[in-house]
Amino acid sequence: MGTSERNKLFWMLHLLVAATCYMQTCVEGEPQAPCFFIFGDSLSESGNNNNLPTLAKYNYSPYGIDFPYGPTGRATNGRHVPDFLSEFMGLPLIPPFANVRGSDILKGVNYASGAAGILVETGTKMGADISMYAQIINHKVTVATITPRFKGAAAAKSYLNKCLYYVNIGSNDYLNNYFMPQYYASSHIFNLTQFADFLIGQYSQQLRALHGAGARKFALVSLGLLGCAPGVIAANGSNGCVEEVNRAASIFNEKLRVKVNELNSEFFGRASFTLVNATAIFSLNPDFLRFKVQNASCCQTVSSTGLCVANGTPCENRKDYVFYDAFHTTEEVNRIFAKSAYNASNPAFAQPLDINTLLSPSA
Repeated sequence: MGTSERNKLFWMLHLLVAATCYMQTCVEGEPQAPCFFIFGDSLSESGNNNNLPTLAKYNYSPYGIDFPYGPTGRATNGRHVPDFLSEFMGLPLIPPFANVRGSDILKGVNYASGAAGILVETGTKMGADISMYAQIINHKVTVATITPRFKGAAAAKSYLNKCLYYVNIGSNDYLNNYFMPQYYASSHIFNLTQFADFLIGQYSQQLRALHGAGARKFALVSLGLLGCAPGVIAANGSNGCVEEVNRAASIFNEKLRVKVNELNSEFFGRASFTLVNATAIFSLNPDFLRFKVQNASCCQTVSSTGLCVANGTPCENRKDYVFYDAFHTTEEVNRIFAKSAYNASNPAFAQPLDINTLLSPSA
């Protein structure tokens, strides 16, 4: 049997096992939440940018080299964080808004878009994207589609109240906005503290809009160590993490932490918000210590975008790398991150609740 035949057999068996697992989930017990809605940028996208006129798309090889369905539009070699969370919750893979069909919509929708940000103008240097505001509009389309399937709007909202709303947004507002003064005015208008205040103000309005559409269980992801991405290091001609960029992320994260506490107080008994602390997970989880390559890309990248060169050959030891391209993490990193957010072994990873606890009926 040749190599190509062995590979085909491997994937056929893999898909058969995956299908069996999904069938067993349906038979043996209900999922932890009836549906899962995902908002954000390329860290969560699964194909919404595929047909947009943008450089921010990931539907080509070597993306998806370890994913059963190949390069679908995920900015990594395999699964991203929402894929793992779906598995933990007992749900199937959540389809992108661009492709969702029929009854699949009842399990959830992924609205995330590469290069998108809290602000509408963020990321537009790369081309078209679906900003957080536009993602919320798309979600309202989903709600309007779901509602007739229930006995009235109240029943539909009761269903949505039990779902997980996962939001990972804000990185591009810095990397593809504030720290590109040649293209965007934000750094000429705001200092870092003012810009973080402005972002949090816009973000708060967006979360309130989701609450108005039926969201009650929110998992909000803070910014990671943006200054340690290989693309940021290269752009700044640095030998290590760029501290100014990390400081900007830290200011935003602290203001987001305060906002989460405020929202939990304001909506006490009517909604629950939890903050997944990306910086704490990357800094304090001992599982990340074993990665041998911390600040280099697994795939060969295009210097102008930091994305993988089309049809290039990535590194073979992908489980040793933190980054797959110059900005996006590998499947193994995504797995550890999702596990840390779902069942937080350290209370600093998710506050005040981890996602598993957030989804309990009493939360």
